[in-house]
Amino acid sequence: MPENSTILVVDDDPEIREIIHILLQREGFAVQVAADADTALATLTPGVDLAILDIMMPGKSGFELCSEIRKTTTIPILFLTAKNQDADKAEGFSCGGDDYLVKPFSSIELISRVKALLRRYLIYQKQEPASKKEVRLGDLYIDLDTGTVARSGEKIALTSMEYQVFRLLLLNRRKVFSAKEIYEHIWQEPFLPLSNNTIMVHIKNLRRKLEKDVGRPQYIRTVWGKGYYIE
Repeated sequence: MPENSTILVVDDDPEIREIIHILLQREGFAVQVAADADTALATLTPGVDLAILDIMMPGKSGFELCSEIRKTTTIPILFLTAKNQDADKAEGFSCGGDDYLVKPFSSIELISRVKALLRRYLIYQKQEPASKKEVRLGDLYIDLDTGTVARSGEKIALTSMEYQVFRLLLLNRRKVFSAKEIYEHIWQEPFLPLSNNTIMVHIKNLRRKLEKDVGRPQYIRTVWGKGYYIE
């Protein structure tokens, strides 16, 4: 269950760390805290299920920390920051972030975002065993039971949100999904103007990881003005 999960909170403001710590503990989460990126990387263990990162910190930024974390794990990453510019949000998604919450935040919104990210991640990581489902897409091998994607036997590291977007398109071949349809299906939240950027960045990340030539995508196609599909 999500409530049994361990969450890493990284923020250089001790008051914010303490507030988040208390809020998460009240919900039954185990919490680890760090004041900077180096401490966070030393604290990060396979037992951590989700990370909440501030962006503006001494030393490495939250973006740099996110990129480092993505080298070893696909756990959900939630940016919790005072920065509200679209470009900053796009950069957060580009370096591997899964969601973005702007300070000041309500306790209800924080907890709901955390639980939603964990639920999606647990589905991605531990899908219920059924008849084994394996899909080939060009030179890609997709195991739908384990939620893994590989090429030539080498696993391709996708974040949980990237995989969910890819899986939606894969299981509905040739159907064009608008950015709104993808966002509301995967994020299960109302589509807002910024949501389109979220989808564009995730599609860009998927192409960077899956396509041999990003400029001429073979798998994830765009229908201009309508959306995306897999042939």
